[in-house]
Amino acid sequence: MQDKPIWAIAAVAALLGAAAPAIADVKAGVDAWQQGDYAKAIAEWRPLAQSGDSDAQFNMGQAYKLGRGVQPDLNTALDWYRKAAQQGHLRAEDNLGLLMFQQGDRANAMPYLQHASVRGEPRAQYIVGTALFNGDMIGKDWVRAYALMTRAAASGLPQASSSLEQMDKFIPEDQRKQGLALAASLEKNEGSSGTALAAAPANPAPVRSAPSTVRTTQLPPSIASAPQPAPAKPAPAKPTPPRPAPQLAAAKPAPAPVRSVAAPAASGGWRVQLGAFGEEGRARTLWSQLTKKVGGLSAYQPYLVKAGTVTRLQAGPIGSSADASRLCGAIKAAGADCMPKKM
Repeated sequence: MQDKPIWAIAAVAALLGAAAPAIADVKAGVDAWQQGDYAKAIAEWRPLAQSGDSDAQFNMGQAYKLGRGVQPDLNTALDWYRKAAQQGHLRAEDNLGLLMFQQGDRANAMPYLQHASVRGEPRAQYIVGTALFNGDMIGKDWVRAYALMTRAAASGLPQASSSLEQMDKFIPEDQRKQGLALAASLEKNEGSSGTALAAAPANPAPVRSAPSTVRTTQLPPSIASAPQPAPAKPAPAKPTPPRPAPQLAAAKPAPAPVRSVAAPAASGGWRVQLGAFGEEGRARTLWSQLTKKVGGLSAYQPYLVKAGTVTRLQAGPIGSSADASRLCGAIKAAGADCMPKKM
């Protein structure tokens, strides 16, 4: 994601006054992170996080969750996410709920997941939809369960599509129609719901908009290892379906779905950039990992482009901007950063 133009940064600095140096330091940490210098990123963020900067707190949570620049520590990650969430940092709240669920604290995670599901977080929609269908931890509501599972399936989660097929067998047609109507309403409101939720955080504190560069570190969390919820006893819905409702598969969504990509062009003026690293070995490792996750990616040529001490990982050749964007879509679905590049 591109940095804000100079005039926009100046406007933010004028508006926030003394907060401007903190934004610059958060950005310096993001820049270091992108170059693979995780220790430097942590050194930039830690004092800001300790002084209450919610963006830095969120990024510290990401670092401890991923184990980059620090030893992986999910409890410490939870602490940083919670501190940022208490200040209204919505991405931190999303990550907090997902990680709490993964760690087995399902009941306490549910309020965060419900907020995240309204904002359009597909993994949260899948978990909450499953809970609403089963009546597990929250009251049974098949209309809303069908709506949330529809939204999760639309985002590309394969588990949600499978769950919808099961729901179709047991949820009466009139409730499914209501669920589809609710799903359409949720889709319209997903972009605006976050503002209302942020206006009343659990522990009110000044909320500062995160600089756009921070989003480069917001990697989607995996809850593939989430513990399986205890089966709930099936109960009839109103109107009662022909059979008692079965339990859907436990809320255990995998990371973003893996997609196959089209064959590369013999030649072309486009590539995709997958990251910039301080060590060439990190670039090679990422390429090895992605070719296992993204079907067809191994057919492309990897390029290690040197720029001073930084090695940029690119893939190509690609015939057009549209093809490069489609390839980036598949790579992002596998949980990695990607950006089309005109050569």
